[in-house]
Order: sequence, then C-alpha cells, then structure tokens
Amino acid sequence: MPAYKVDESGTWLVLTYYQNSKGQKVRKAKRGFTTKREALEWEREFLHKSVSDLNMTFGTFVDVYASDMRSRIRENTWRTKENLIYQKLLPYFANKKMNEIQTKDVINWQNEMMAYRDQNGNSYSDTYLKTMHVQLSAILNHAVKHYDLKSNAAAKAGHIGKKESAEMLFWTKEEYLKFSSAIKNKPLTYYAFEMLYWCGLRLGELLALTPSDFDFDKETVSISKSYQRFERRDVITEPKTPKSKRVISMPKFLCEELRDYIKTISTSDRLFPVTKSYMHHEMNRGSKSSGVKRIRIHDLRHSHVSLLIEMGFTALAIADRVGHESIDITYRYAHLFPSKQAEMAHRLNLERASAKG
Repeated sequence: MPAYKVDESGTWLVLTYYQNSKGQKVRKAKRGFTTKREALEWEREFLHKSVSDLNMTFGTFVDVYASDMRSRIRENTWRTKENLIYQKLLPYFANKKMNEIQTKDVINWQNEMMAYRDQNGNSYSDTYLKTMHVQLSAILNHAVKHYDLKSNAAAKAGHIGKKESAEMLFWTKEEYLKFSSAIKNKPLTYYAFEMLYWCGLRLGELLALTPSDFDFDKETVSISKSYQRFERRDVITEPKTPKSKRVISMPKFLCEELRDYIKTISTSDRLFPVTKSYMHHEMNRGSKSSGVKRIRIHDLRHSHVSLLIEMGFTALAIADRVGHESIDITYRYAHLFPSKQAEMAHRLNLERASAKG
C-alpha cells in the first residue's frame, strides 16, 4: 500500500493490510513518519514481521524474539539478555537480513569482540565473550527452530571465549561466627546473614521471605520465590530453577532466633525489607569490623555447602537442601569431598590377592 502525506502536520501515514494468525485480513495504520521513504521502510519491515518473513532484518527479528521469550523467563534474566542484545549484537547485525547472515559475518563480529580494548587497555573476559556468542546463537537458533531459518551461522562459526567459574571462596565456621558477632548490633542484618549461612540460601530467596514461609512447629522454611529490584520497584519472581523450590529444615537454634525476630516486627510482607545493595554494604561493614576476609554474599552459599561436606553429608542430600542437581554439587565441590582413591586402590589390591588364593 502507498504512503500518504498528512497535510496538517506534513508527516507521512502508512495504511497497509496483513494476514493475522487466524488467516484474517487486518488493516494497520501508522503515523508520524518524517519522509515517505521512512514510511515505506517501516511498512516493508512490518509486513516481513507479520508473516515471519526472514527477509526481515536482524533488528526486526529481535522484536519477534523478545515477544516470544520475554514472558517465558524471569524478568532479571530477560534484562541481562536485553542488555547484551542492544549493546553488543544490534550495533553490528541490526540492518543485516536474517536470511543473509553468513558464517563470515559472525566470524568478523567475533574478531571485533576479541580485539576490543577499553580506555585502560582491558579486553572482554573469556566468560563475557562466550556469553555474547551464546546469546547471538540463541537468537539465530530460535529463528531456525520456529521460523524456518535454514541454518544458524553462529553455530557454524564456533564459540569464542570459555566458561570460567569465579574463584570459589568461603568462610570456615569460625570465620563466620567472628563476622556474625560483629553485626549483632543490627538485628535485621544479623538474622539475614544467619539465614544465608546456616541454610545456604541465595540472596534473592532470602529477601523474598515472609513470616508465612516459616513453620516453627516443623522447624522448616519454604523457598518458593525470589526478590529482585527493577527501576526502583520491588519484584517477586519464581525461584531460579524448578529445583530451587524446596523446604529446608532449620537447626533448632535458628528457629528460635527467627521466631523471636518475627515477634519484634509487625508485618506480613517481606521479613527483610531491604535491597541487595544494603546487604552488600553490611557485608563490607561486618568484614571490616571483624577482620575476616571479604567474600561475596553468594560465597556464603559455598560456605554452607563446604560445612555440610565437612560434616559428612552426601552430594545428593546437600543438593536437595540448596536447590541444585546432585551432579552440580559433585562437579563444583569435588575438591572438597574426601578422596576415595586410596581406599579404592586398597580394596582392589585385596580383591587381586584373594583371587590368587
């Protein structure tokens, strides 16, 4: 359909028709274009998008991808993806047509990302390079699986970077007790860190807790949600993974502490109505005051796991408690589990000896 100039404003109007998902013919109007060319380009991209025509640009397909994915994943997860897409992918691929993106285009982009240096001469980390590439591949793979793109050029180009696990730090029980003693002057802070250390919670899980999550008769706490803060608003989401929904048995002393704490507050809302930023500030304060080495708040979770391993619990039992798969616990904390190699060799030796008679 042609574009029309609106006399009163001098801008351009597009009137076009497209077929919706029910096969019905629908009229679409769009106003406010400064030139006829801009109006016709919008119409062309809109029609590509409406019929899932992969002659559309990567930039247009990103809108399709966002529409498909945003409601399926946690808001903070989507925001991380969105940041990567708009800052690292669109500047290079936005105007390239989906069905014309080739392996060489991806390789050229990869080379640019690997060659990048900031004003201090720092490059992107291997982890970040891998994350960027995975996101590009995810978008193209979405087009392959659901919109009949012939192939994923990013998959053909191969990965860049590698997944690096941040150094795993943790506190011993003695270090934690020294830290907790230094923060007792603030009850909210003290009880929040008690929950983190003795239950192995994620920070988002802690900050979403309400009094109704506790069953002091059964000495348990139920983990069923997570707290995030976006654009100055509090958001309660689903936990990180389905496995994260769990009921944790609490040690008796912690039950008594939390029961007493809840009696001092008059709310049915969040038990710890603070932000992650507040918790990081308190981590700094307590570490400095106690003289204990500063670790990340997430490392308290590692500290909890390492304590349970030291106490002799299995990977399966620990995984159930912290909301992980047992294979993840076995892999990530393998160096902390007692080695069975010497015992294996000894028993094999006995088997060989008995076979000799």
